[in-house]
Amino acid sequence: MEGRTVAESRTIMAQQMNPQDANPYGNVHGGVIMKLIDTAGGVVAMRHSRSNAVTASVDRLDFHSPVFIGDLLTFKASLNMTGRTSMEIGVRVESENPRTGEVRKTASAYLTYVAIGESGKPVEIPPLIPETAEDMRRNCEAKARRESRLRTKTPGACPR
Repeated sequence: MEGRTVAESRTIMAQQMNPQDANPYGNVHGGVIMKLIDTAGGVVAMRHSRSNAVTASVDRLDFHSPVFIGDLLTFKASLNMTGRTSMEIGVRVESENPRTGEVRKTASAYLTYVAIGESGKPVEIPPLIPETAEDMRRNCEAKARRESRLRTKTPGACPR
């Protein structure tokens, strides 16, 4: 199977936050942002695997600054690492106040997706071809996160 580069599946989405996305004080709900993070990550997963993909886990999700009604959110999602059927995708969220132009880092997340074939079973995906130093750094860090996740899933993985 021929590999694919990070650039081939990278995705940028943008959406303005509206009153239905927020609480009565005008702060956007974290769950709204989480859903959009999952959507952006899922697009990357499907573009890389060329199949349906399901969210297997959210390794980390951090909120860095609040989002308000009227803010424009930009979701920058890219592939960090691939396994045989799974892939880790990083998503960075920025919010922009369209009146002032101020841009803030809003959230960041690492998600794992599994490619699913027409049979409903996991299918093999193309390997990742990191091209840039940034791609290679992100790939190395993703492998370390994967090893850490696997250690915590193994019974007796805690040191005695």
